[in-house]
Formats: sequence, C-alpha cells, structure tokens
Amino acid sequence: MKNQQKVVDLIDKREQAKLGGGEKRIASQHKKGKLTARERIDLLLDEGSFEELDMFVTHRCTNFGLDKEKYLGDGVVTGHGTIDGRIVFVFSQDFTVFGGSLSETMSQKICKVMDMAMKMGAPVIGINDSGGARIQEGVASLAGYAEIFERNILASGVIPQISAIFGPCAGGAVYSPALTDFILMTEQNSFMFVTGPKVVKSVTGEDITTEDLGGADVHARKSGVTHFKAESEEEGAMLIRKLISYMPQNNLEEPPLVACDDPIDRLEDSLNSIIPDNPNQPYDMKDIIHAIVDNGEFLEVHRHYARNIIVGFARFNGASTGIVANQPNFLAGVLDSDASRKAARFVRFCDAFNIPILTLVDVPGFLPGSGQEYAGIIVHGAKLMFAYGEATIPKVTVTIRKSYGGAHDVMSSKQLRGDFNYAWPTAEIAVMGAAGAIEILEGKAIRAMTNEEEKKSFIAEKEAEYEEKFANPYQAASFGYIDDVIEPRNTRFRVIRAFEALQTKKVLNPPRKHANIPL
Repeated sequence: MKNQQKVVDLIDKREQAKLGGGEKRIASQHKKGKLTARERIDLLLDEGSFEELDMFVTHRCTNFGLDKEKYLGDGVVTGHGTIDGRIVFVFSQDFTVFGGSLSETMSQKICKVMDMAMKMGAPVIGINDSGGARIQEGVASLAGYAEIFERNILASGVIPQISAIFGPCAGGAVYSPALTDFILMTEQNSFMFVTGPKVVKSVTGEDITTEDLGGADVHARKSGVTHFKAESEEEGAMLIRKLISYMPQNNLEEPPLVACDDPIDRLEDSLNSIIPDNPNQPYDMKDIIHAIVDNGEFLEVHRHYARNIIVGFARFNGASTGIVANQPNFLAGVLDSDASRKAARFVRFCDAFNIPILTLVDVPGFLPGSGQEYAGIIVHGAKLMFAYGEATIPKVTVTIRKSYGGAHDVMSSKQLRGDFNYAWPTAEIAVMGAAGAIEILEGKAIRAMTNEEEKKSFIAEKEAEYEEKFANPYQAASFGYIDDVIEPRNTRFRVIRAFEALQTKKVLNPPRKHANIPL
C-alpha cells in the first residue's frame, strides 16, 4: 500500500506541475488570447512526441517571502520532442508562474536543454513569454541570463536556434533571441524592447505605446529584429515547423532532401517575356522565384523588412536551397544599408548549415545620398560582400537584368567565388547605366555643344553605342565572368543541373581563429 501511495503522489505532483501558476492564471492567459507554455509545445511538436525534463524543479530564493510561494517547474517547461520525426529541444516560458520571470533555477533548466541540444546535434527552439529578470533574486537572475547568452553564442553556427516571442520579452531577456538564427513574433500579444514605455518617458520625455515601441509590426518592418510576423500562435508554430524543414540538424549534416514530383526540365515559357522592354520599368522578382522552384513553394524570410532584397528558402529537385534576389518592384532593387545587412546575415546562416544559395541579380547599384553614407553604407555593403566571399557552399548566380558597378561585384560575382554564373540575354553588366556613363565619358564634348538638337542627337548616338556594348551579357561572357547565357524559360533546369554538379564541392578557407567581418 505504501508503494502504491507513492505512485499516486507522483501522479498528483505531475498534475500539479502541469497547472503551472494555477487555474485562475491559466484562465487569465487564455483571456489575453495567449496559450499556455504546454499548449504551445503541443502545437509545435509532433503529437505525443514531447518528453519533459525537470518538471519538479523549484526556485531556491528565500528573499521577500518567496520561500512561501513555490511552483513545480519554476516558470519554464523544458524537454525534447520531434518535428516531422526529427528531434528538437525546446523550452517554453510559463507566464502563469511569476510572470515567466527568470530565476537562477529557471536558467539552469534552459541551459540544460541547450547543452543537450549541442551534445545531440539538434535544433533548439525557445518560446519566450516573460516579464524579465526575477527581481527578488537580484544578481543570480542576471547571471542566469548570461549563462544562456554564452550558450547561444557557442551554439551559433553549430545547431539551428529559433526564438518564438509569444508575449513580453524585455530588458536583458531580448538578447537571447537576438543571438539566435531566427525570431518570430505574433501580432497584438508579443513585444520586444530593451527599455519599456515608462522608462522611455522618464528618461527622454517621449510618450509611446508598447506596440509602437516594440510590437511585432515595428520589428518586422522598421528594425528588422524579427524575421517572421504571425497573426496567431497557431500560425507561428506552423511557420517554425516549415522553417525547420529546410534545415539540417546541425552544421555537420547536409540539409534534408525530400521527394520531388516537379519535373526538373519543366519549361516556364512566361519567363521569356517577363522582363519589360523599358529598362526602368519594374517587375516582381517573386514571379520568377515561384516559377522556377519546386511546386512554386517559397518561404520568405524578413518579408516586411528591406523589401528591395528578397531572401528565403525553397527547394530544387527536393534539395533545400537559400535564395537571395534583388526586388526591382521596390526601390528598383537597389542595395542600401538595411538590404545589405539582411542578405549578409542570411548568406552566413546558409553557409554555416551547408545550404546552397541561388542569387538572382537585378541591381542598379548602391543607394546614393548623405543619409546612406551617414548610416554606414560602406561598411554594410562590405558585410554582404564578405558573406558571399567567405561562403564555401555551392553558389549559383543568375543575372536577370541590371548588374551595375560595385553592386555587381557584391551579388555573388565570379570573383567572390561564384561557382556557376549564368545570365539571361536581357542582362546588362556594366559599371553603370548608359546615361550616367555617357555623361562622364563624353561630358566635355556635350558641354561644348551649343545646338540643342545636335546635343540630343549626339547623346542618343553615344548611349546607343554604350548599350550595344554593355546592355547585354556577352562582353562579361567573353571574359569568362559569365559561364553561359541561358534561355529564361530553361532557368529551373540549368539551376538544378548546376547544383547537382556542385554536390561534391570542397573549398577550405585559410586557417584562422575567426574572420573579422566588418560590423
């Protein structure tokens, strides 16, 4: 009977732990439109796959009467499970327990699953919903954050790290997600900031709402802090599952290969006429992407931020591939500081996890102006150049239309170790466009002309000569900088063939402790 009672006690304790901060606080969480920590894990992982760890951990703090208030699990649910049958480690902060605030023991639970993820070579996913540091624990709570940060840093480039922000994430708490590979926020209920509206008001006098200071829309569009914005937690969990499907488990594995029923030699006739005759007329680069990838499926990353460049994941003949593409539909596809940083970070992620990159080029140059120069466009542009030049993964580049000046070099050119560099017949590869070039090359002669008709005729003639020479890909091809000029409708087949040829690619960078990327 005594042993049977122990089993009953165990079952009771488990049920108690699953209640977190209790029924009333769970009801309050639901009233805000938020799920509980365990409900979120159930949404994210394969059904019945979750194995919880440290369910019976409690805090050790005796300050401010906390020794009289303890909850099993201490504000975070940790463990492992599977997504599409592949193991992942998770932690999910429980706002019903002390507002999800971080204690010393809570950090130890998180650190344990992060250590296990590193040991097993598996992704780690953190679900954040926390009021910040547990003030009653003082410096022990701060030390707990730092322990987590250090693990984020050491895991970077070794295992994929994903952060879901499903509630508040403020103060020091923001730096763990910021150190991870991808951040996802939900509309209405999630926010991130270093200092909240009250502190901002007291220090700067600025009146600002929580949403305007650190809501999902602000970080998706303006700061670029979050890579994904979801309408609900359900959509957020689905997005994370989709994102994980493109990644290997760790940096020593190849990305997943799935069965493909989309023919590799599928011709897309629409591409032969997609580029407008007017070189200044925009078109949507996403139409090209959807036309050439497997089954038209493309998971865009940073969709709302720096829209002049597109980054995201797709598959070619079942193989995961990263795509970086200029977007002529927004700011003419020009490179600016934000676009350069966005693309550089994505290229480095793909390189760290052996995901090949396809680069689609239509770039008129870097955005001019004092605003960009003061914002450090030189250094930010160098980040993208550095990322491409450092990357040893297979790199295939297709120049669609414009590829001018320094931006040509930056966008995975042959000189930055592009493996296969193709061009459409509509490609224009030159230092600059015809009008700007003739102004420099023939400026003296043009200024000397007094007859306006003669001047217009002369400019038109010289621009036509320049266009005949450079408004095509053949000069670059004559130098071997372009490996082939391809028919647009055949792009899918040529890209897949190129990546298949690169499967055994081996390139090693010079031995060094680490590079010093311009930050």
